[in-house]
Amino acid sequence: MTFRLCFASWQLNLVCIVLLFAAGGAWAQSMSSPSDSSSSAARGLEAQSVGSPSTGSESGVGATSAKSRWPWLNSRLAGEFGVGFNGPIGNDLPDITWGYNLSAGAGLHLTKRLSLLGEFQFIGDKIPGRLMTIKGATLANTRIVSITLNPVVDLFPRRATSIYLTGGGGFYHKVTNFTSNNDADTGASSGLANTFSSNQGGANLGFGLEHRFFGVKSADRSAIFAETRYLFVNTPPTSAANGLGTTGLIPVTVGLRW
Repeated sequence: MTFRLCFASWQLNLVCIVLLFAAGGAWAQSMSSPSDSSSSAARGLEAQSVGSPSTGSESGVGATSAKSRWPWLNSRLAGEFGVGFNGPIGNDLPDITWGYNLSAGAGLHLTKRLSLLGEFQFIGDKIPGRLMTIKGATLANTRIVSITLNPVVDLFPRRATSIYLTGGGGFYHKVTNFTSNNDADTGASSGLANTFSSNQGGANLGFGLEHRFFGVKSADRSAIFAETRYLFVNTPPTSAANGLGTTGLIPVTVGLRW
């Protein structure tokens, strides 16, 4: 009798232990499920953030790109600045001597091969003594200011060092001054003996050599250039009251462009 009671009590204890383990396992599973699901969701969100940019990242990109409102325009902007000398040619050979020139331009790179520049140029030349004697002057000079539109064609756009063709035309203003000097002791100038000025059209055509500092694969187009052009200006002929004949010059210029 006693043995039966002990065996029944042992069976009851075993069943209770099994039930307790089962209840504990179910409780542990119920407690771990939310964390697992939340970690899975977190992993999903992380993968989503890596795979595709979120709204925040898009706003960041927008803020970065906002620094440049016109990215296409900025990548195609072109410019140049140069200095050099020029010599006479053609009808101006006896009337103009050697001088200097300054030029600056701005425009667009339309393609890798073709650019379009609006250029400003200033040319200063002296007048030979023979002509000054005829005009009764001791000092004389010629000044030409021009605004032109000039295409530039790069013949080898895939090379860091390239040859290009350029030319164009536009507005030219030419002024020639003759200054008299009647005081031989002090050398003081008494004023203008005569002056000629005119506004007219003109054209130029030439070629140059360009070397890009950072190569053709770089977005930076900075380069050094050297070029020569033939410049023709349809200034009034010598028969006109304000004319010294048409102007022909060979400007040689070196400088930087981008």
